[in-house]
Amino acid sequence: MTDAYAAAYASWHADPEAWWAEAAEGIDWDRRWDRVLDPSRALFGQWFAGARLNVSHNCLDRHVAAGRGGQAALIYDSPMTGRIETFSYARLTDRTAKLAGALARLGVGRGDRVVIYMPMVPEALMAMLACARLGAIHSVVFGGFAAAELSARIADAKPKAIVSASCGLEPGRVVAYKPLLDAAIGLSPHKPDACLILQREALAAAMQPGRDHDLLEAMEAAPPHDPVPVEATDPLYILYTSGTTGRPKGVLRDAGGYAVALHRSMKMIYGMDAGDVFWTASDVGWVVGHSYIVYAPLLKGCTTIMYEGKPVGTPDAGAFWRVLAQHRARVLFTAPTAMRAIKQQDPEGALAKKYDLSAFEALFLAGERCDPPTAIWAAEMLQRPVVDHWWQTETGWPITAGFREFGLFPAKPGTGGRPCPGYDLHALDDAGHVLPRGQTGNLALRLPLPPGCAPTLWHNDEGYRTAYLSDFAGWYRTGDAGVVDADGDVSVMGRTDDIINVAGHRLSTGQMEEVLASHPDVAECAVVGAADELKGQTPLGLVVLKAGVAREPAEIERELVALVRDRIGPVAAFKDARVVPRLPKTRSGKILRATIRALADGKTPTVPPTIEDPAALEEVGRALGR
Repeated sequence: MTDAYAAAYASWHADPEAWWAEAAEGIDWDRRWDRVLDPSRALFGQWFAGARLNVSHNCLDRHVAAGRGGQAALIYDSPMTGRIETFSYARLTDRTAKLAGALARLGVGRGDRVVIYMPMVPEALMAMLACARLGAIHSVVFGGFAAAELSARIADAKPKAIVSASCGLEPGRVVAYKPLLDAAIGLSPHKPDACLILQREALAAAMQPGRDHDLLEAMEAAPPHDPVPVEATDPLYILYTSGTTGRPKGVLRDAGGYAVALHRSMKMIYGMDAGDVFWTASDVGWVVGHSYIVYAPLLKGCTTIMYEGKPVGTPDAGAFWRVLAQHRARVLFTAPTAMRAIKQQDPEGALAKKYDLSAFEALFLAGERCDPPTAIWAAEMLQRPVVDHWWQTETGWPITAGFREFGLFPAKPGTGGRPCPGYDLHALDDAGHVLPRGQTGNLALRLPLPPGCAPTLWHNDEGYRTAYLSDFAGWYRTGDAGVVDADGDVSVMGRTDDIINVAGHRLSTGQMEEVLASHPDVAECAVVGAADELKGQTPLGLVVLKAGVAREPAEIERELVALVRDRIGPVAAFKDARVVPRLPKTRSGKILRATIRALADGKTPTVPPTIEDPAALEEVGRALGR
């Protein structure tokens, strides 16, 4: 069973360029590459330099040309609206070409940026593919982000146009997107030339004459646009992720390597072939949505499901099982948070028994480490393999996984599988030496990174070098701590920096600290990720007030929660701010965040010998009820 994996990994390791050249045969090229890997280019080399292709053509037109235009490409399932709609490959190609034509009429062309600020609707996927069709660079911003965060991304990407919607839908409420977009544009020093707005029935948006255009009307009036060939090394998209500074970190994805890696991953990891139904229950605003709702399934010729709903509450904890049964999906890919939410409301799995899951073959989890009890519960309840796998926004596709093409490894809850061909992964000590198996260290990837991984940050080579390449010469630092065991299975233990994982969303505690520190009554603060049974981690903020502040702490705490919600958005899940007399620090002034985190998790912390005042730790413990 694992011999096939070992053979595939050894084949890649012996001749990486030959391995990826073979994988690249699954993609249509307008011009083939000069070299599979040119190590002299960019920060660690570039894949398929000299080649030309169009990713939208590879996702759409080529499947129509192959005679599969009538096959379902996209199933849109929205319990929020009660609407289910299927788009064939032919229809999705036509709609995407028309949207590309509408963007071209607004002046969008190759190399221009387009910000997409959309809910989970088909037009979001079409907008992404329309940008790829034009050779434009899209930057999708998750609809849960507040105006200030959206503004920062507009200022950095400098889009020629923005594609948005009048509103998003959440259980029990309508979220008005257009006022947030208007406010963000007002805050940004860069102003887009035009905005395309999808008017939804739940809430119509006020339009600004001259700038705003009705998206559907613009599509209908536009001629379809043909795919524009671009360099394989040209950017396909920018995806902003939280950084430790105020500037958003724009992860850049190149077109050719990404297409090759994603196409290969669909069969290798998920066991999917053309015509199979694949469901990723995520959002297009995150890397999982980019890679495995939009690009990978369509590159492979699968049917992808776009779901506008929740794992619970739309209408109940059986929602996922209803979607799997109704659309005959073979694989579900979601976050452990979703499984924990379902388990919380339906611990016996009774709702799953109501549905015919005979087509469903495997559950894949990512976004955060899945705790073993949840993995075991899901496997026992579903009687299907549960595969936890690990990757990052920066890599674009899994670093470690189980491999359905090669036969899955024996179940080992708590691990994320073994390295995918393409990744030379090891745990390093702080001096950069490879540790023996079984020892925890800094998880790092030997350079060069495989196709599909971010070659750099948007207009910030030095930021990429500093964040990922400078700590260990010849290695990419993942920023995660973990261990490779005797079998080669990898367990990710947590972040080595201040990025926390809230329901699979990577968020910067440093960014939250900046918001808390901006409150006029706050002297200093610390934000840590506290363990949460449902979300994995939730942020906990501790603040010390300025001398002379006589207001009620509870009032200030409420203001701080509202401030983070306003500046970063509800996606931060920031609900717990507490006033403390002082923060525990080392003698050099460093706040003991790991010690605070241990207290918050109900553990007995190891008090470092460098602590300046142990009484401060006791005060924090009392504030946390420890």
